This record gives sequence, C-alpha cells and structure tokens, in this order.
Amino acid sequence: MRAIWIALGAGIGAPLRFVIDQEVKKLHRSLIPLETLIINTTGSFILGLMLNSHGRWPLLIGTGFAGAFTTWSTFAIEEHHLLKHKHQKKALLYLLLTLALGISAAGLGVWATS
Repeated sequence: MRAIWIALGAGIGAPLRFVIDQEVKKLHRSLIPLETLIINTTGSFILGLMLNSHGRWPLLIGTGFAGAFTTWSTFAIEEHHLLKHKHQKKALLYLLLTLALGISAAGLGVWATS
C-alpha cells in the first residue's frame, strides 16, 4: 500500500515539474536556470512541511510528490553545462543559490509545522 501512495504523489509531481519548467522558460530568460531553482526550492519547502507529518501524507507528498517534483539530476547537468561553457561565476552563483535556498526553504517548512 505504501508504494501506491508514493506512486500517486509521483504521478502528480513529475508532470507538474515539467509544466512549471516549460512555463518559466517561456516567461523569463535568466543568467542561471531559474526554472530548476524555483522547482527545487519549492520542493525543499514541501519536504520540510512533511518532516513532522504522520500517516500516509509523508509518503504521498514527501516521498512521492516532492521526490518526483524536485530534480537533482537536472541541477547537476545544468551546473556541468555552465562550467563546460566557462561560465564559472554563473555556476558558482547557481550552486550557492541552490544550496542556500533549498536548505532555507526546507528549514522554513519544518519551522512552519513545529
């Protein structure tokens, strides 16, 4: 039964990530991959909200939705792309923003539910 809750959440998280990615790319051209930064920061906040939850919610929303919604692999490829094309300052900015915003958002989510 646990796997079903995870799959249901993932079935919503992955398509939503794709839609947000495409829409942000249409609206805004930025120095760094803003779409992935927004998605991963939001997902970190959602996962933080789930940290103190019980029952099926952590499986559905935390593991399923947030796990499929966030995207470490896309971040890694984008970071590699920036470095490969000699955009070291942009790569460093993207790395630091991703870490700072992700950790802060997760902490804010935990704080909001404490």
